[in-house]
Amino acid sequence: MTRALDDLVALLGLEMIEENLFRGQSQDLGFPQLFGGQVLGQALSAASQTVIPERRVHSLHGYFLRPGDAKRPVVYQVDTVRDGGSFTTRRVTAIQKGKPIFFCSASFHGEEEGLSHQLAMPHQDDPDSLIAKGAKVQRFEWHPIEFLHLGDDPGNGSDRPPRKRLWFRLSGNLPDDPALHRYLLAYSSDFNLLTTSLVPHGIAFGDPRLQIASLDHALWFHQDVTVNDWLLYDMDSPWAGGARGFARGSIYDRAGQLVASAAQEGLIRMRD
Repeated sequence: MTRALDDLVALLGLEMIEENLFRGQSQDLGFPQLFGGQVLGQALSAASQTVIPERRVHSLHGYFLRPGDAKRPVVYQVDTVRDGGSFTTRRVTAIQKGKPIFFCSASFHGEEEGLSHQLAMPHQDDPDSLIAKGAKVQRFEWHPIEFLHLGDDPGNGSDRPPRKRLWFRLSGNLPDDPALHRYLLAYSSDFNLLTTSLVPHGIAFGDPRLQIASLDHALWFHQDVTVNDWLLYDMDSPWAGGARGFARGSIYDRAGQLVASAAQEGLIRMRD
């Protein structure tokens, strides 16, 4: 396991400080506020630690209420809403400085047989073949996610459709723990999604005129996922307006199975 991945797993592990009360440390990625993916992953970790292992999270819906401080820990309060015959529901509030910065609801379900279908994965070259042909993998020292972007730089000023596709994975070895892979997928799903709304406008994420922040995030887990193997993130933005942008994404594994879906709305305000 790489050091960066080891640190991320520890970050999502959390410390139990009382029944249904957890504390997580924070990671400073250099953004103006605490990275939303960290809060998503830690909130899901807190909720999952109060649920029997046989039930796995299948959906998470959250709202970002206040900017978080990356220099302070976050406390997570779990409300055990319901333990039903088939489904378990949890509500989690993330707290800093005595105020909620995020809350979410998460639903868990045991394995069942049922009707099955999915939309086919868009055809893309396998990441290994792309790398062999010279495609550049984007890596960072401060987190273990590798990205293999498909297409041009969204900040090149061209009039392009509101869509992005990329392969991503967490580089390193991980234990075969389905819950852990879901926390890590929640963390990873916040990268690149909202910025899909910028693509048709030729605006790059680092543009000094841009004020951008997540307002909410929804994630559906369709089946078990292996996050340290390449996953395709197929994203589009059907709408933007009123200083907000909406984006959605489908996440496929290399075998073409749809493993998760995501949706997000965020602030995309242009300032003079």
